[in-house]
Amino acid sequence: MAGQGTRLRPHTLTVPKPLMPIAGKPIVHRLVEDIAKVCSQPVTDIGFVIGDFGEDIQQQLKEIAQSIGAKGHIYYQEQALGTAHAIHCAQELLNGNTIVAFADTLFKAEFVLDTNNDGIIWVQEVDNPEAFGVVKTDEMEIIIEFIEKPQTPVSNMAIIGIYFFKEGKALKAELEYLFDNDIRVGNEYQLTDALELMKQKGTKFVPGRVKEWLDCGNKEAAVHTNMRYLDYIKNQKLVADTALISNSVIIPPVYVGENVELNNTVIGPYVSIGENTIIEDSRIRNTIIQNGSEINNANIANSMLGNFVKFHGTSSNVSIGDYTAVKE
Repeated sequence: MAGQGTRLRPHTLTVPKPLMPIAGKPIVHRLVEDIAKVCSQPVTDIGFVIGDFGEDIQQQLKEIAQSIGAKGHIYYQEQALGTAHAIHCAQELLNGNTIVAFADTLFKAEFVLDTNNDGIIWVQEVDNPEAFGVVKTDEMEIIIEFIEKPQTPVSNMAIIGIYFFKEGKALKAELEYLFDNDIRVGNEYQLTDALELMKQKGTKFVPGRVKEWLDCGNKEAAVHTNMRYLDYIKNQKLVADTALISNSVIIPPVYVGENVELNNTVIGPYVSIGENTIIEDSRIRNTIIQNGSEINNANIANSMLGNFVKFHGTSSNVSIGDYTAVKE
């Protein structure tokens, strides 16, 4: 999770993309919880590979690990040298059953992880495989080929960025082989090259098919993922007891954080509101609003508003970063 998150700016200018909220929790928090749910045994250690995010965010990540009973570890990728390099930054954790996940994607799955497999590459069937890395399988459902953005329709099973390895040391060995032999694509060391080396040495990878793959790469994708996630958790308690709701209507599913104030307002469906936000005389739907913001006389949809935003206006589709004041 050491990337710059350029497609989600301006929000990622102040907050790393994996810590952007989806239905009230950071993306990486939801990802950790979802992975833990499909594991057949407890997760004991989680390594977060980050850039220079600061002490507060490092502590937040460790608390996310603690929330599922695991120990959090922080590793730094100081140079953007590719996916294989990023994983190798956490090399001390590459031992025994290991899951690798890229922290800007979420998923829904109905399977339980089978640790008897050598390796599992999680995939989803897509309509446009030419835009993704895909896998091809044989009649035994063993992966026989990795294809990056195929121009001919050899497979529609796109790799979503989550992998299981029965033995992390085997992955570590192939990562080090890439470095020792300076095997790069462009200037980057790629995980798919390490997977190919493992496959050539007899590792049998199988696909793990997810029910839904949810991207959080840009504003539109994040708003859509927020909508889908609110649907998933709509039977949970989503409105904080400390929220003050006066002469307002909530159309579920809606997440309302601690100490939110709603006055003369209609919220929903598919809205997430961060703590200490005040909304007055407004209509809001299909939108993510973060902490400490003030909104009045607004009609907003399909939007993202950051932390400590002050917004007064009628725009229906906006993306506004932290500490911004807008009056239309």
